[in-house]
Amino acid sequence: MTTVVPEWAADAATALPYPLIFATVSGAHLYGFASVDSDLDLRASHALPPHEVVGLRTGPDTIEHDSVRDGVELDIVSHDLLKFAKLLNSRNGYVLEQLLSPLVVVTSDIHQELTSLAPRLITSNHAHHYLGFAAGQERLYHRIGQLKPALYTLRVLLTGIHLMRTGELECDLRVLGDTIAYVPELIAAKHEAEHGPLPARAAAHLAADIPALRADLEEARDNSPLPGYADPAAVDALHDLVVRTRLAQPSPATSVSRW
Repeated sequence: MTTVVPEWAADAATALPYPLIFATVSGAHLYGFASVDSDLDLRASHALPPHEVVGLRTGPDTIEHDSVRDGVELDIVSHDLLKFAKLLNSRNGYVLEQLLSPLVVVTSDIHQELTSLAPRLITSNHAHHYLGFAAGQERLYHRIGQLKPALYTLRVLLTGIHLMRTGELECDLRVLGDTIAYVPELIAAKHEAEHGPLPARAAAHLAADIPALRADLEEARDNSPLPGYADPAAVDALHDLVVRTRLAQPSPATSVSRW
């Protein structure tokens, strides 16, 4: 179940105009159902220097960059550390998956500190993210009839269930759906075409399974061993990490270094 990341991914990420804290692969490559024509989604966090935070002219708290490299569409989104930390200290499953993605292309000591804090920031309220995301993807696949949002719906619900029951984040549908007989067939079909149609025979399975999985996620949330709120000590540590990182950034007269 190895996912191959292009060798140039790290170079593409570090070409952003600020020092990177981390960059990882997200999207279909992380979820285990990339197509031959899938985009490469890189998600990152950067650190704005103090003079672009406290002055009149502030730097971007989010950078988005699209390009094509070696025939692959590349989508990079990076949040400044402060914005990323605020999102992480919420029930935002997107940033949690980005931070804990095993497909790492750029890392740092600060990245390692963030990943070590993450388990203490996960709460039962993260279920709301996965329930909402799944509902949106289900509406989309009913509207356009494509396989991609159907797979997203399954993946999101199964990730949420696993997280609520175990406190561990797993995003790969090949792992999560190993007991659902038709999932390998759907992944194989998605591999051949990014925007292919949903096979007719799969619609009946999904019509029964998605409501059942949604109910399983709601039950897992209600009975989860996870706390309802993040560990206050972990939130304090996250605050301290942002402050330390910001103050360690070089001044405009100092050459920029990377961690």
